[in-house]
Amino acid sequence: MIPPMLKFTLATLTPAALLAAGAFWGGFYIVAAVLFLTALTSLLDRLGPRDTTTASDGADTALSVVIALAHFALLPLIVWGLASAHLEPLEKAGLFFGAGLWFGQVSNANAHELIHRSARVLHRLGMWAYITLLFGHHTSAHVLVHHRFVATNQDPNTARKGESLYRYILRAWGGSFVQGYRAEAARLRKIDRPAWRNPYVVYLGGAALCVAAAFWLGGGAGVLAYVGLCAYAQSQLLMSDYVQHYGLMRRVDAAGKREPVATQHSWNSPHWFSSALMLNATRHSDHHARPARPYPALELPDGAPMLPRPLPLMASIALVPPLWRRMMDPRVEKWRNA
Repeated sequence: MIPPMLKFTLATLTPAALLAAGAFWGGFYIVAAVLFLTALTSLLDRLGPRDTTTASDGADTALSVVIALAHFALLPLIVWGLASAHLEPLEKAGLFFGAGLWFGQVSNANAHELIHRSARVLHRLGMWAYITLLFGHHTSAHVLVHHRFVATNQDPNTARKGESLYRYILRAWGGSFVQGYRAEAARLRKIDRPAWRNPYVVYLGGAALCVAAAFWLGGGAGVLAYVGLCAYAQSQLLMSDYVQHYGLMRRVDAAGKREPVATQHSWNSPHWFSSALMLNATRHSDHHARPARPYPALELPDGAPMLPRPLPLMASIALVPPLWRRMMDPRVEKWRNA
């Protein structure tokens, strides 16, 4: 059996190295990165056993820092590769696709891990990873809104039963931006801080600087590549939220009080390799129960709702709403009536 931290390390950093090489030399490295993030991940999930192992030895923080540093190095490199003339159009398409998957599935999962850390430097590392993906507001919206209101209609990132992925993405992006801002403004009023201290100032200012840096790297083509890459990565994050909370709602009593967040309010996945790739974001029930728990120590609770296929594959199925509803709506009803 592969040691847990070695498994996380190989799964997350191997495609980053291939993408970096692909930005310079194209060809084989881009094909290898795309195949690693798609076909190989699917194959290993299919062949490997159900994974319920846990670990917690402190090495997770070091890996999270390394992934974040890889993110900050890789993002401008990919933008440069997409905007320059040394790659063929087909190579650029592959680089865009593979990098979008890595930023949206691996780096997003890592930034998500970091914004839950109590250490300020780690939290800010995750925040800046999101800012460089033009998604800084997720830092506030996820912690202050999603975790508080998950599995209710008050949470913009909880997908309703029957809601298509496309409608959800538009509602969730705008709703989380607005509600995150309101939550931060309310927090500042509570602690008697001036409005300009709202982190949205940093989110938007940082985004403007990143766009300017993209222009410096590649002119108009650089900005187009950068904004497109960020939009693609953001869609990966929103697809994960859509899949992991689709249709699972908390009961509300006559007085309007919500039941506590519990195991049955998130979809999980026991597939070993995609779980390693996404730093156990697939163990979502335990994350909502204990948000500060490091990703290697997250558990798969007994009796938790399980996705019928690995999380990345389910996100792909969600692109076809009739197929998604046919597969998932009966499962939602089962858990609602449990």
